[in-house]
Amino acid sequence: MNSKNKPEIDACADCDFDELARRHKDAVYRQMVRACGNREDAEDVLIEALLKAYRSLDSLTAREAFRTWLARIASRVCWQLRRRQALLPLLQLSALQESGTDLADPSPSVEALAGSAQLKQILREALDSLPRAYRQVYELRVLHELSGEETARRLDISLPAMKSRWHRARTLLRARLDRALAPPPEPHA
Repeated sequence: MNSKNKPEIDACADCDFDELARRHKDAVYRQMVRACGNREDAEDVLIEALLKAYRSLDSLTAREAFRTWLARIASRVCWQLRRRQALLPLLQLSALQESGTDLADPSPSVEALAGSAQLKQILREALDSLPRAYRQVYELRVLHELSGEETARRLDISLPAMKSRWHRARTLLRARLDRALAPPPEPHA
């Protein structure tokens, strides 16, 4: 086919960017809070993603795909932000070395290592003390980083049941960790 006979992909000519952004920004923001780890970064990522989407609106082929398209853009922006944040300590270290500043030994102290090992042990004991159904959900969601849908599928339970167990597991684990990490009671005089 020559270029005259090729069917043209109709760019989203009927797309009202403001209306699409208003409709989908909250859902994408919630995804970015999970992806970025905090609300501030998620807000920055969403703003940057909306700007990029606005500039590239002509590449969107269907208004129905806007949310997915915006989420994909936002995920890339989040990934780039994380990459920059990961490189920041190296850049700062390089600047300090160039200025001739002596750097402390980066290896953790013996006390920090012992504290970390103790904290891991407390967490493992708290996790092991959960009822099996809650522990399974927690391990699949946190340790194996599975989605809610995949966790429910693997455990052969409904998504609402998985969500209920997930909430209960976190609540129980938090309570057990709070008890384990609480300062010891002061002796009465």
